[in-house]
Amino acid sequence: MLIVVSSPSGGGKSSVIEALLKTDPLMEYSVSVTSRPPRPGEKDGVAYHFVTEAQFRKWIDEGRFYEWAVVYDHLYGTRCDIIMEKLSRGRDVIMDLDFQGGLNIKRQSPEALLVFLLPPALDVLEKRLRARGTDAEDVIRIRLSNVHEEMRHAMQYDYVLINGNLNETIEDVREIIKAERHRASRLELSTGEEKSGTGGADSGAT
Repeated sequence: MLIVVSSPSGGGKSSVIEALLKTDPLMEYSVSVTSRPPRPGEKDGVAYHFVTEAQFRKWIDEGRFYEWAVVYDHLYGTRCDIIMEKLSRGRDVIMDLDFQGGLNIKRQSPEALLVFLLPPALDVLEKRLRARGTDAEDVIRIRLSNVHEEMRHAMQYDYVLINGNLNETIEDVREIIKAERHRASRLELSTGEEKSGTGGADSGAT
């Protein structure tokens, strides 16, 4: 199963995913590729696979991305080979994507599970962004100005949760995933029956 967790910047998606990975042996994380430069402390292959814009666009032309999008003037994408390798070993693949990436995944694989996390209030989100100390003031203002657009697209997701208490949100997402694993339509996949829209190397652009 493909699982996407999205939220506005500072909405808690990274913390939720990290907690799920620590306790779920059937789940593996797909590290995205980006053309943006690393932030202090970020390691290549851990937070992201960092590449030049030229390399990223070359991979687009070669059809190497399951999905890709432009986010805050930088390119972000999910590599086909990483996704397919994990699925072939019977693992659920969880991804930390913005709404563009999440909806691209859904178009490629309609059976993918999409969860969107919303902050309890805009001022709470602003406090979280400032507390993490990774963005300049102008970047914070841009992120905050985009929240309403992101919230509008959240309604296209399968589940929308208010992340007021992190521990409760983690448990809610864990229960959603547990229930989805038992959905009858997903159990059909293990019988060898083909499902339409399972993705491919040639994904759509934004």
